[in-house]
Amino acid sequence: MMNIELTDNLSAVLASPSMSALAGILLLLILALIGNFAVKKALLRLIRKFLNMVLADPAIDTANGTVVSRLANVVPALIILAGIPFVPEMPVVITAVIRNVTVAFIILSVARTFGAALDVANLLYLRRPDAHNKPIKGYIQVLKIAIFLIAAILIIAALIDKSPVILLSGLGAMTAVLMLVFQDTLLSLVASVQITSGDMARVGDWIEMPQLNADGDVIDISLHTVKVQNWDKTITTLPTRRLISDPFKNWRGMTESGGRRIKRALYIDTGSIHFLSPEERRHLDRFRLLRDYLAAKDADITDWNDSLAENEKDAVNTRRITNIGTFRAYVEKYLRCHPHIHQDMTLLVRQLNPGPDGLPLEIYCFTNTTAWAAYESIQSDIFDHLYAILPEFGLRVFQNPGGHDLQQAIAHRSFRMQV
Repeated sequence: MMNIELTDNLSAVLASPSMSALAGILLLLILALIGNFAVKKALLRLIRKFLNMVLADPAIDTANGTVVSRLANVVPALIILAGIPFVPEMPVVITAVIRNVTVAFIILSVARTFGAALDVANLLYLRRPDAHNKPIKGYIQVLKIAIFLIAAILIIAALIDKSPVILLSGLGAMTAVLMLVFQDTLLSLVASVQITSGDMARVGDWIEMPQLNADGDVIDISLHTVKVQNWDKTITTLPTRRLISDPFKNWRGMTESGGRRIKRALYIDTGSIHFLSPEERRHLDRFRLLRDYLAAKDADITDWNDSLAENEKDAVNTRRITNIGTFRAYVEKYLRCHPHIHQDMTLLVRQLNPGPDGLPLEIYCFTNTTAWAAYESIQSDIFDHLYAILPEFGLRVFQNPGGHDLQQAIAHRSFRMQV
């Protein structure tokens, strides 16, 4: 009797509406899991193999796999959405809740799929040879914001089971609030458009913004920020809009020109400047780079002096060659013959205004390379030579007295006093 009663009770429980609904839900979940497994293990593999054949790029392959896997999440949700009305004895309220949550999940999955697809589009764009000139990462981020904003509205509408039009009509009153919330985004968007359209900065450009401690290569341009890797390998993150509102220096023009400027001066001790004596003149004849200059200068000076009257041919009235002028001609000829100086760009050797530090003789020219290390090496080699050759012209570099100079002066004075 007890067995019969237990069997009757069990049959009654199984036949109850709640158990029927639970069994239907379990069956629906099993079908959803089967669908999810079939899509991800079978269809997903086929799609990824096809994409690997078309796009042989590991990064793009990974991104494509993300797109397909996110889209595959829609399949079990669609199975639940289609099957929930057929679950027997399911309360209307619970059916509506499950349907609304499922629709919201589908919307979220589709939005995330579009976001991943935009990432793939950006990776494909970066394969173009001119992609670094006009990056689209900022626009991609704006589209993502718009997609997820629309998705958020649709998800809220699905959860509360209301039309999204009602929510959108209510957003009209919140326009001012939204403008305030997204103020930085809107300003950054405008800045990104201006930077791209005006070609003001690209990834790989060397920019300099001392006011923001940025001096190095641009490594990333996004909607809100620009990342600059400084020469000390630190990274400075700048707001994108600051490239519009603040001045900055872009060294791209120097890089594209193929030459980098040298602008340095030798400070000559004015006390060493004088006319060349006959012995010094003959001494300088040994310089191959000066032969044409000295011959032309001699002819010019001779013609000038011969035009003077006999009573005016005193040394104070005649023209003579100076050591500073000869040295300036030598430096210019030396640079003209230098294999690492760009001969098609400005090349000057000029005197600046003399001052307390002597007479500045400025070298203004361009190297034929823009590489930093090579540029510094070329510049140093040139000035090494000029400093070393300067005494040949009877010139001295100006230098404030140091400790060794004072020791020598004191020692010399003591010696004279002893004598």
